[in-house]
Amino acid sequence: LSLSLSLSLSLSLLLLCPRVWTSLENGRVSEWPLGPPVEGTILQYSCLPGFILIGRNSTHCNKLGKWDSLKPYKPPTSINHPKKLYIGALFPMSGGWPGGQACLPSAQMALDLVNKRTDILPEYELELIHYDSMCDPGEATKLLYDLLYTEPIKMVLMPGCSSVSTLVAEAARMWNLIVLSYGSSSPALSNRQRFPTFFRTHPSATLHNPTRVQLFQKWKWTKIATIQQTTEVFTSVSDRPLLKNMFCSFLNCFMDSDSLNRQDARIIVGLFYETEARKVFCEVYKEKLYGKKYVWFLIGWYADNWFKIKDPSINCTVEQMTEAVEGHVTTEIVMLNPETVRGASNLTSQEFLNQLMSKLGGKNPEETGGFQEAPLAYDAVWALALALNKTVGPLKAKGRRLEDFNYNNRDITAEIYRALNTSSFEGVSGHVVFDAQGSRMAWTLIEQLQGGSYKKIGYFDSTKGNLSWYGNDKWIGPGPPADQTVVIEVFRFLSQKLFVSVSVFAGLGILLGIVCLTFNIYNSNVRYIQNSQPYLNNMTAVGCMMALAAVFPLGLDGHHVHRKQFPVVCQFRLWLLGLGFSLAYGSMFTKIWWVHTVFTKKDDKKEKRKHLEPWKLYATVGVLLVIDVLSLMIWQIVDPLHITVEKFVREAPKGDLDVLIQPLLEHCSSDKMNTWLGVVYGYKGLLLLLGIFLAYETKSISTEKINDHRAVGMAIYNVSVLCMITAPVTMILSSQQDASFAFASLAIVFSVYITLVVLFVPKMRRLITRGEWQSDTQETMKTQGSSTNNNDEEKSRQLERENKELQKIIQEKEERVSELRNQLNHSTPLLPIPSNNDPKSLIPPPGYPNPASDNHSLPPSFSNSSNLYQPDGKISRNNCHTSRLQLLYK
Repeated sequence: LSLSLSLSLSLSLLLLCPRVWTSLENGRVSEWPLGPPVEGTILQYSCLPGFILIGRNSTHCNKLGKWDSLKPYKPPTSINHPKKLYIGALFPMSGGWPGGQACLPSAQMALDLVNKRTDILPEYELELIHYDSMCDPGEATKLLYDLLYTEPIKMVLMPGCSSVSTLVAEAARMWNLIVLSYGSSSPALSNRQRFPTFFRTHPSATLHNPTRVQLFQKWKWTKIATIQQTTEVFTSVSDRPLLKNMFCSFLNCFMDSDSLNRQDARIIVGLFYETEARKVFCEVYKEKLYGKKYVWFLIGWYADNWFKIKDPSINCTVEQMTEAVEGHVTTEIVMLNPETVRGASNLTSQEFLNQLMSKLGGKNPEETGGFQEAPLAYDAVWALALALNKTVGPLKAKGRRLEDFNYNNRDITAEIYRALNTSSFEGVSGHVVFDAQGSRMAWTLIEQLQGGSYKKIGYFDSTKGNLSWYGNDKWIGPGPPADQTVVIEVFRFLSQKLFVSVSVFAGLGILLGIVCLTFNIYNSNVRYIQNSQPYLNNMTAVGCMMALAAVFPLGLDGHHVHRKQFPVVCQFRLWLLGLGFSLAYGSMFTKIWWVHTVFTKKDDKKEKRKHLEPWKLYATVGVLLVIDVLSLMIWQIVDPLHITVEKFVREAPKGDLDVLIQPLLEHCSSDKMNTWLGVVYGYKGLLLLLGIFLAYETKSISTEKINDHRAVGMAIYNVSVLCMITAPVTMILSSQQDASFAFASLAIVFSVYITLVVLFVPKMRRLITRGEWQSDTQETMKTQGSSTNNNDEEKSRQLERENKELQKIIQEKEERVSELRNQLNHSTPLLPIPSNNDPKSLIPPPGYPNPASDNHSLPPSFSNSSNLYQPDGKISRNNCHTSRLQLLYK
């Protein structure tokens, strides 16, 4: 590109006159001064013997870069003699790709056949002027200068390899020349803005891409990796929009050989030359990136034994290389029509090969450069001849002729461009047609290396999008491998044994709740039940049953319900648990709160303790229930629960399976789940802590109005502890469905069982064992000694304890009295002793003082016995009323 630009720039600065004037057919041209024909150059013309000069014998180059007179010409000798049209060609006979060795004879064969045809360009004769470009852009620049500035004028340029075609095609538009290449495959040439007049019968390397994509779709591959050599011909292949949507590219992957393994690449496209391919597959063998899990796609124009050629740059044996390349797939442009059809040249592909072999003089095709591309050069000449033939009529209608072409005439160039762009004919290389970028659309051959040799497995016609498949593809494994490790999604479901077991306990708990509720309602007219606020206990029983009912939706998952119904199950869980907690715990909290509020008042308000208004208790429970209902409604409306799926680390199954298991777990969640849980847990947590505090404060209080508040306090302790432990643990264990469900459900079951047993079982036991089934009206007909009032019962038990103590004291006094009597019998005359053993007989007769010494001589126990008789006639802990002396002697 730089050489062509510099060439054009130098020419424009020197104002060269056309070199066509510097040569004369059948004559001589003398130039003065010697050198490039610039301003001031004078040309002198003279004819060879036997020819006449027509026109001026000299011409001058002016400052505008033009000659001041017309060039002498040779008059036509006959009007029927064909006019010559010249084609300038660059055939690489040597260099990196000596394709001209076979392409030049092939092009000459086509020219000879075209010139013999009377139906194609009958008034014209095509002549080929060619040079050896050696596939070198620098050499091609010099030869392009000679082609453009020496006679005769060339209508079309035909370069060979891609590097030369790039130079020629970019510079040709300055001279309004059409460029038709036969051996250029670089995708960079498919750029109409950069190469506006370029065509080629050699398909672009990007033609491999539709074929590969067709194979990827056939084998259901979507994840593809590419390894490419950083040259334009390969990088432009992977930059195609079609591949960008499918390929995951790894450039120079073997600089970091773990890249393919980390990305789990299985289908790999290699874009590199043959020498690099050997290096790559030596590394492939070392990294074990071959076998039944991998498929490699390579370019098909390598030699058939490329992997067996000894290469000092690698350290792998032939056996190792053969093992590494086994099973790879190649795609190659079809350059010889596989079908036996006669096209525009009236030759089949096999007849063409026979004539070419004859023209080559028996040379070995494998040693002849460009032998595979020879049909493309043959069809290139035919495409040009048919296009020129198509322009004759339109040009004649405009009053123009092909021989009028010059480098300043854009009209003739436009007609030739239009004719080539619409070309469509059968050639020896197949159907010849050009796309919008001027590139040939052709068939692609698909081969696979099987057992060390390539086997044809199909063809792809890119013009029609048809895949011809032989069905003889062979794989190392049972079939085409997957493009990546197959990931099987497996949902984790709750253990059904655990769910059934807990459900049985929950069902039994609901039955227990029904029994307790029935018992409480049936015996609501019993005084003992009435004094326990039965309506609050009924709420507790209903709340416990709702909490137990929440266990069932808590264990439902995708194993039982469809994903569409799962959000409904989530809402059931939330509402049953929320309302059940509000009823069960709220009613118990209300009892404790009332006891604490009333019995911690000052003494001046003690009289008000006896008056309990039930509607205040029910209102308290109602407030707690309304708070929960409103919060749940706001949650459901603003941020409803929905199903979310949690992914875990992939697991490898047992056995040699090329799959991974992706465990999934369904959750009930919302967008701001943590915020809502924080609000609910914060409110419930404060309520639980307050309940524990109130239960502790009222543990020693006894009240007739709520006679089971101690049992309520015990239930609050258990519920609070279980809830405070369960809430954080279930959040931690949320990813373990069995542990999370077991912990949450068993906490609900245990707390409900404890609550029901503590609140209702003692009442049942009392009524059953004591037979206290009487109603309030029957209770008033009993005597006072049979009262079942809680306070009378306490007083009775206290009197029994005092009775036992008094009996013991009286027994001690009697023993002491007996001892004193014995002493009096020995010291004084015997006095009559009362037969009724009245203690008053011990008192001295009237008029006799009570000796003080006797008082002191008596033991304390005896002296205290006088305290049994008090002026007020009352009985304390150490005395008793005379009216109750009979109790002491029972």
